[in-house]
Amino acid sequence: MNRIYSTAIALIVSINLLGQIPKAPDRSEGDGPWPQLIIRGVTLINGNGAPPTGPVDIVVKNNKIFNIKTVGYPGVEIKPDDRPKLEKGGKELDASGMYLLPGFVDMHGHIGGTSQGVDAEYVFKLWMAHGITTVRDPSAGNGLDWVLDQKKRSAKNEITAPRILAYTAFGMGSDDPISTPEQARTWVQNNAKKGADGIKFFGASPEIMSAALEENKKLGLRSACHHAQMDVARWNVLNSARAGLTSMEHWYGLPEALFTDRTVQNYPLDYNYNNEQHRFGEAGKLWKQAAPPYSEKWNKVMNKLLELDFTLDPTFNIYEASRDLMRARRAEWHEDYTMPKLWQFYQPSKISHGSYWHYWGTEEEVSWKQNYQLWMTFINEYKNRGGRVTAGSDSGFIFQLYGFAYIRELELLREAGFHPLEVIRAATLNGAEALGMDNMIGSIEIGKLADFVILEENPLQNLKALYGTGAIKLTENNEVVRAGGVKYTIKDGIIYDAKKLLADVKKMVADEKVKTGFEIKQPGIE
Repeated sequence: MNRIYSTAIALIVSINLLGQIPKAPDRSEGDGPWPQLIIRGVTLINGNGAPPTGPVDIVVKNNKIFNIKTVGYPGVEIKPDDRPKLEKGGKELDASGMYLLPGFVDMHGHIGGTSQGVDAEYVFKLWMAHGITTVRDPSAGNGLDWVLDQKKRSAKNEITAPRILAYTAFGMGSDDPISTPEQARTWVQNNAKKGADGIKFFGASPEIMSAALEENKKLGLRSACHHAQMDVARWNVLNSARAGLTSMEHWYGLPEALFTDRTVQNYPLDYNYNNEQHRFGEAGKLWKQAAPPYSEKWNKVMNKLLELDFTLDPTFNIYEASRDLMRARRAEWHEDYTMPKLWQFYQPSKISHGSYWHYWGTEEEVSWKQNYQLWMTFINEYKNRGGRVTAGSDSGFIFQLYGFAYIRELELLREAGFHPLEVIRAATLNGAEALGMDNMIGSIEIGKLADFVILEENPLQNLKALYGTGAIKLTENNEVVRAGGVKYTIKDGIIYDAKKLLADVKKMVADEKVKTGFEIKQPGIE
């Protein structure tokens, strides 16, 4: 088999596992839709960077935002005559004192996997419970037909699930190895005919990548790439962006474009890519090998990506265990919301992807902390210069749990230097723009779809209020409470009780623990 093709397929198998999990059941949750929905008295935090404003009433008709009306002033009683009128058959939702945001877009959402031991209902409910109403599935790990079925059923709201976009892994389903540009073009054409929304690349030879990206661009489809180490030495992010790639994931391929005194990563001579401690341990040293911040090469690469209107989807959260393994594996939500088989999948392993804890220690974590500082500096500066940065989670690996990890990604964007309003824009309008859907979702504007996140705490003051487990808060009476958590997720005008969705997941996990006799134990402890 052609080496390029075999490497790509090996990556697809290791990352997405190609196992078809059970599909989501028929929808039994959610109120609506109604011909008219009025959400009363909210403070609006839009995805366009505007400051909060309120109270406002938001009127939805047939799943389209019909009116956004300011109805008063903070702390002043609202006059009923100034408010939009409820029509016959309409629904009112009293959200007085609450905060409303556009539905979140997760740009990197794998829909479970057989090795992780989780099904679609579990994943979808965790996403929806955290306000995620649109997901890009990169590489369609359950198979394109499977994903397209769930996409169609979600669009019809027959299942409780975010809106889904299917980005097929390059080469998936091909009968023959892709070893020529002609084969690459043919595969891309067939992929579009099957109904895929785009392509997820892992890298290939320059002539094949160039042909595939150019053909995909001609067809008007979008693309993403994880520039895997096996091909990045001769095809980095600049090559991809010039050829027509619309977005990159993680950061592989970006430091390599910034090299000034080398052409390959400084691999130890006993390095083996299939040894994941080698792979990820050395990856944590990569940014230090790149041109320093604000240098001539740094600016040259950044300016070119800006010129090409390129999207960066960093997925900071998915590597956070690399810089603090104990924090990631002791996250408080694992006990109640992580499925037993998923917990087992995370444990040290030479086989499971992302379980590279062969002997992970202080030296590796320090390297990764320094790696993050440089990585975050580039991402923040890219945003400051007008570049598009989005939010993606890549959950189901490396102790990162669906939904919860997405909120952690927002916190890490804040750590990188984003203002909280810039964080929300990355999570909403920027994601919509990257998907070519900003005329439909991403901000609260008349004519757009009714996708909203509603909560009782101000997330700009504390992004932790978006976690399903909320944020720890001490009351004036010296009582410790949990504040926040999304209250309502509204998708296509249908109101979902986010806390009820989370309770459903908690019961799934509890039932599985009873069934299997499982209890979470930390690695190496009996």
